[in-house]
Amino acid sequence: MKRLLMTAVLLLYAATANAETKTAIFAGGCFWCIEADFEKLSGVVAVESGYIGGKSPDPTYEQVSRGGTGHTEAVRVSYDAAKVSYETLLDYFWRHIDPTVKDRQFCDVGSQYRSGIYFQNGTEEKLARTSKAALEKSGRFARIYTEIEAAGVFYPAEEYHQDYYKKNPIRYQYYRQGCGRDARVKSLWGEAH
Repeated sequence: MKRLLMTAVLLLYAATANAETKTAIFAGGCFWCIEADFEKLSGVVAVESGYIGGKSPDPTYEQVSRGGTGHTEAVRVSYDAAKVSYETLLDYFWRHIDPTVKDRQFCDVGSQYRSGIYFQNGTEEKLARTSKAALEKSGRFARIYTEIEAAGVFYPAEEYHQDYYKKNPIRYQYYRQGCGRDARVKSLWGEAH
């Protein structure tokens, strides 16, 4: 029995050690919401809110909110590549944003709320551009404004923004519903988003 238990522990350890955790970076408006959405996807290990795409080093929420730094609110998604592919993450991302608007998402307006896919290597770039091209070719939308750019530096947001939807569930739900995010996503993508 002891040997069987030890074998099971070793197999579990080997499986964990062989799991390939990767990251992907997306911007889809308020990072509280896109973080909450990605954390529901099977294979996602963790999601971190932050800022990307700007010029100023180590920006704060106040600086990014005022505009002018060039950053957008984003999330860094850590995922188990054996359980979920980058292509699946891309498809999931598209179906949780409004790609038809420039420099805004839902009730949040400004370049700091623009949507984007921030690739970290050539494979991610090719897959991101292919997914956007397929969406454009589908004719579903007249124009898609979501940017695809090299990742650059991702700056984690302040601790109080991390897992905001868990720490402040009532305020979060009030914000999400008031912003009309789910209603707009449903009107764009239908029930199964």
